Parts: sequence; structure tokens; C-alpha cells
Amino acid sequence: MSSFSFKLDEEKIAKIKETFKEYIKDNSNEYVDTFIQKDDLTITIYKSQKVVFQGNDAFFYASAYLDQKKAAQAGSDEVGTGDVFGPVTVCAAIVEESDYPFIEENHITDSKKLDDSFIRKIGPELVKRFKHSLLILDNATYNRVHETDNLNAIKAKMHNKAYLNMIDKGYKIPKAAYVDQFCSVDDYFRYLVNEKDVYRDLIFETKAESKYPAVAVASMISRYAFLEYMDKLNEKYGIEFQRGSSVTELIDKDIQLFISKYGKQQLTNVGKLHFKNFDRYR
Repeated sequence: MSSFSFKLDEEKIAKIKETFKEYIKDNSNEYVDTFIQKDDLTITIYKSQKVVFQGNDAFFYASAYLDQKKAAQAGSDEVGTGDVFGPVTVCAAIVEESDYPFIEENHITDSKKLDDSFIRKIGPELVKRFKHSLLILDNATYNRVHETDNLNAIKAKMHNKAYLNMIDKGYKIPKAAYVDQFCSVDDYFRYLVNEKDVYRDLIFETKAESKYPAVAVASMISRYAFLEYMDKLNEKYGIEFQRGSSVTELIDKDIQLFISKYGKQQLTNVGKLHFKNFDRYR
């Protein structure tokens, strides 16, 4: 089930109420102005003017109330979660209306669809041009946190922190703020239940990096940061660590070489130890 949450002005809220007036249901929630239920779709309009669309067709209905075409938007994405070696990087970025010519000219898209050589070349320009917040979770910290938090909890906390950091920097986050969805919306906010501050005005959608320029920019900055970090890791330890997780035999060779040079105890500084590749070395 998809879920999309954002604030709307009074005119658009009135339009929603008129469009779905026959589906308005009674509700006893003191914070809810209007609750709408139509087949697999629910729309909750809060008195704060926050509107939540939920259901399999949520995006279809929600998109009618968002000025998406070349409008300012924010987006966040992560890189490194599928790599045995190296950090997890998360970036939240803002794309302004004036950025679209640059985005089109430079073919900004999902970083997984681009060569690393291109990412390395354009990465510094993206970092300089776009308002963003970048978080890098090193391996030692990742392994410590992973003892109590699963991967999705870690990602949720990093995405949340990236948005909060942008607010701390004084950036105004557009009403269209997208997260590349990696878990259910309920789980996302459940992972944040003990956080002091939570940024909630988000739209969750899978494959968002291929649909929304802000998520694509965030994806590319995250990838650039990951590559830069891996360069330093390779140089520090004198090993060209295998990226990804699929080439098991090469990963095993890297682990064995690392142990022969630095010992098992130091693996926590270069790898994500919950991967099965490390089982025999525990």
C-alpha cells in the first residue's frame, strides 16, 4: 500500500472535499477535519492542512493535487546498503524550478543507471549546485548500530536526519518531498518513534529516483560520496575492495587478504558484518 503525505492550501482541500463528498465518513479524531474512504483509497485531511492519501491508487489521486511538472521539490535516497564493504550514504536534496535546464542537459537520473566515471565527474558540481544534506555512516558505527537496529531502521533514521539537517541549514523544503520507499510508511515512522524530531511531510514511492529529479540528484550525490569514501578506504588499507555483494569469491579473497594484514578484529572498520560473507570469521 502506498502512502503520500503533504500540506495543501485551502483551495485544493476544498476541491478534494467536493470531488469525494459522497465518500466522506464520520470520524472522532480531534485532529482530523475530514476522513474519506473510497474502495482501496483513504484520504485523511488534518486540521493542520496536512493531507494523507493511502491505498494502491494513492499516487494516482494525490498527483492531481501536486504541481509536479518542473516545480521545486525535495528528495532523498541512499547508497551502499547492498555493498559488503564500505559505508552507507544518505542524501536529501532540493531541486528548484531554475535547476531543470541543468538537469535535462546533464541527464540527471538514478545513479544505478550511470557509470561511476560520470558520477565522479559531475559529483563535485552537484554538491556545489544543489542545496542538500549528506550523511555518511562509517562501517564501525554501522556495525555497532546494527546490533539493535535493522537496516530499514538505520535508513529511516538517516533519511529523517537528512531532512532535519536541511531545515537546520535554513533551507525551505518544498511541499513535494519524496522518499525512495524502502519499507511501509507505517514501519518508517515506527522506526522513528523514539526520535526527538521527525520530519513527516513526505511522499513515499518506490523507484522514486527514476521519477523525480530531486531523488535522482540525492542518489547521485550519495553515490559520489560512497565512491570517494571507498577510494580512501582502498588507499588506507592497500586493498581494492570489491563493490556490491554478488561476486562472492572476490569478496572472500578481500576478506582473507584483509585478515592476513590487519586481523579479524579490524573487519568492523571496512565491512558490514551482518553479511553472510563474514559468517566463517565470527
